[in-house]
Amino acid sequence: MADEIVSVNEFQVLARQALPKMYYDFYAGGAEDEHTLKKNVQEFQRIILQPRVLVDVSNIAMSTNILGYTISAPIMISPTSMHKLAHPEGELATARAAAEFNTIMILSFSASSSVEEVAASCDAVRFFQLYVLKRRDIAVNLVQRAEKSGYKAIVLTADRPRRGRKEADIKNKMNLPQLKNLEGLISIEVFSDKGSNTKPYTNEIFDSSFCWRDIAWLKSITNLPILIKGILTREDATKAMEVGAAGIIVSNHGGRQLDYTPATISVLEEVVQAVGRKVPVLLDGGVRRGTDVFKALALGAQAVLVS
Repeated sequence: MADEIVSVNEFQVLARQALPKMYYDFYAGGAEDEHTLKKNVQEFQRIILQPRVLVDVSNIAMSTNILGYTISAPIMISPTSMHKLAHPEGELATARAAAEFNTIMILSFSASSSVEEVAASCDAVRFFQLYVLKRRDIAVNLVQRAEKSGYKAIVLTADRPRRGRKEADIKNKMNLPQLKNLEGLISIEVFSDKGSNTKPYTNEIFDSSFCWRDIAWLKSITNLPILIKGILTREDATKAMEVGAAGIIVSNHGGRQLDYTPATISVLEEVVQAVGRKVPVLLDGGVRRGTDVFKALALGAQAVLVS
């Protein structure tokens, strides 16, 4: 491989070489047969562009506006966990990159840097991703900290009532370190055993009963707009609008949660039609090239999320 990296796919090759197998598999792997993980990419490849020629493209504006915040291009940073497994600066480096390129970073609930540390690292516009736990006081604590630290929105991940079966993590006996944002609130040490602690830990603490009626409770504890991440159907998009979501993220959790769900790009149009452009619709999953971004925008997304 040449020294100069010219595509996102080359980063994945280098990551495989640089990271311990356990960590690479944690980042790159999907649930069960990894069908959805692969389809996220393949369905983008199925879409063909039909160009028009002799159009003046000498002046191109890439910027867009998300919830009142102008970003340089319709590309945001998706919430992904444990950046320090790949780089010692972790999410602090990610946040600085977001600030430099004038885009929005969504900080993961499972970040290896705290809400406050990331906020202090730079002046990037930040959203905070939230999972609601059985202990609702922890959600209140996190939301209040995010609001106090200047985060501009809450991104509720709705597609993970229980953790998906990632077989590579089981084989590798992948163990999560203490989640930085939960220090002093809850410990994961009691869930460690001779195997992986990722599934028993999350299944024990996550509130699998959280449902549409609970959005009212979440709205009652914050003044921040709430985006709902994990929508894949017209029906759920309609429900999200009914409960007052400020935005929708079409997502299948990167194929890491429930296998054999549709690729996100394949259901984008029906979600956009259900929403009727009343709120921004974003998309993640399978975005690898600028042409993928273009395809998502052509089908109605306002921006894409990459990780």
